[in-house]
Amino acid sequence: MPRRATKRGAERTTLDRDCDVLICGASFAGLAVARELAGTGAQVLVIDRYEIGERQTSACGIPTAWLDAMGLRESLQQTFGELVTHTPRATVRYDLPWTFSTFDYRTLCELLAEQGSFEFETATVAGRSAGAVRTDRGEIRAQLIVDALGWRRVLGTGTPIQPPDALLSRGLEVHPHGTGTDMEIWIDRSYVPAGYGWSFPAAGELRIGVGSFDPRFHVREPTERLALDVGSETVRYQGNWIPHALRDATEDGVFYAGDSAGHCLPLTAEGIRTAMYFGIACGRELREVVSGSQTREQALHRYHAFSASHARPFRWMLRVQRLVPRLAPGLLTGSLRTIERSKRFIDWSFGHYLNIAHPDFVTHASRPVPARMPGLAAVR
Repeated sequence: MPRRATKRGAERTTLDRDCDVLICGASFAGLAVARELAGTGAQVLVIDRYEIGERQTSACGIPTAWLDAMGLRESLQQTFGELVTHTPRATVRYDLPWTFSTFDYRTLCELLAEQGSFEFETATVAGRSAGAVRTDRGEIRAQLIVDALGWRRVLGTGTPIQPPDALLSRGLEVHPHGTGTDMEIWIDRSYVPAGYGWSFPAAGELRIGVGSFDPRFHVREPTERLALDVGSETVRYQGNWIPHALRDATEDGVFYAGDSAGHCLPLTAEGIRTAMYFGIACGRELREVVSGSQTREQALHRYHAFSASHARPFRWMLRVQRLVPRLAPGLLTGSLRTIERSKRFIDWSFGHYLNIAHPDFVTHASRPVPARMPGLAAVR
């Protein structure tokens, strides 16, 4: 069980030490890396600015099979077998070939942390020098360093990416009390010119928000308007920047996982299962280094290649993300209605979508070939 003790004031002692593996970031990706290192005997240290499970930054939804594969079902709040899509001209329902669930962030993070074997400290990462990470509590040295801190890619070299001039989406949601039976999205330019709105029920709470693919478009007003339009309060805000392009998964001896490597799917902005998926892949490479089965350089090469091998579906989804806002409203509605009538196409498309980061990867020791999307690569 990791040690969780936020140090404040005089208790915030100097953190100047060495470890075998340093994981910066204690959310989905970082905890998944740590999970794969359990039982190796390595001295693993996880650091984060916040307590484990303290700061939720997403709508917390994931294909249900991922909760089962990871042993995280206890965090499940509500499950959906349909996706309801609203446009200004129609509402369509898609009967999904697999279910999607909302979950409690703190519970999931604590369950995931319990599967690892590591020390935990609260510290804010400031940067990196050769073989060491600088924090507000001191310098930590490690042979193996993971950046799972999010889109800022704090340990990266070069000029950091900054909104609004970056490949980032912007999202904001409110969390009013309430109930619902449908997982809903809105593709409606009256809310956002390029992007979508959503409402995800979560067992007594509604997560209602708007995401914009254009980071220059502010989303507070449309988020509040959507919440009021569906009869909900505008309370308990949370928001974040969301990457929508892959970045190199290794750089200058550091491993990157989750948002720091752009491991968030364009179009849907789903990044939780991909964070865990690539976190597991990263952890498996580090595990082999710890055991002496490969060198750090070999691990860097293999993990980089694994992440890069997923570029095709990421590029395809980014093309669709850019295409949808350009469709005339009538054509968009007609296309969605046509899809609604074709269960075969729904099963095919959502099956390929799940295969990008399939839950079977959790129990497979080998690396699966990334899912291809035949017939759709020509979309520009």
